[in-house]
Amino acid sequence: MAPVKPAGPFLPRLLSIVSVILFGATLAACSGGDFGRVRQDVRNDDMHRWMGAEATGSIGRPPSRFQLTDNERMLRDLAYPLVEPPHSRPAWKSVFGDYDPFAPPWRQKPAFDRSAYGRQLIDEPHRSHASRYAQLIDDVRDDITRFDPFFNTARQVFDLDSKRKASLNLVSDLSRRERSDAVARMEENTLIVQWVQQCLEQRIASYRWALEHLVIQAPDGVAADADRLIGQLAALTANPPVTAAPVVGRALRTRG
Repeated sequence: MAPVKPAGPFLPRLLSIVSVILFGATLAACSGGDFGRVRQDVRNDDMHRWMGAEATGSIGRPPSRFQLTDNERMLRDLAYPLVEPPHSRPAWKSVFGDYDPFAPPWRQKPAFDRSAYGRQLIDEPHRSHASRYAQLIDDVRDDITRFDPFFNTARQVFDLDSKRKASLNLVSDLSRRERSDAVARMEENTLIVQWVQQCLEQRIASYRWALEHLVIQAPDGVAADADRLIGQLAALTANPPVTAAPVVGRALRTRG
């Protein structure tokens, strides 16, 4: 029998490559979640706390120093996927949870571009035009699915904030700092709901632009399904279960 030759450097290199692939697959399985978001079990409890400070900072107000209540934390967690530009995060960012805070729509620069989502959807490589329609439909359906949980939580937060406001003049020995933090937190909560409302309006405009241009480039009967879903989202957005009163005495509107 001929002697077995040593494997040489090839086998260790092969094992190293396989290990890297398996590690990456395991990391993706652990970190990647539904809708291209970071899974709940790898998230920091207060990872979306920055939204409150960003909202009040956008109108020149200081953030609250109070800890978030469970409902307030849930409000921010449910708000984030509705204010993040749809279909904006590459797959590798979904795995590693790498995203940057961004400004609310009333102070975003450059101004909102309703064609950006559709151009990205159309320009990205797809196996067929059917997959583009499928992506659009999935994005709209995801927003519809998120709508009620967010606004139901907003209703609970507003109800508790109304009790907080009524208590400000009843609590004995209320410090100036406590009062200012309470007011700031109520403003944060209101501005976050306004943020979501405006972003939903932007998303609807983006979805409609995308559908119109998809129909021109690749007509398909499934376009009617997409149009129906966009109309459903528009109807929900036009009649939300709760509305946020202006914090600064006037409605904050999207720039552009």
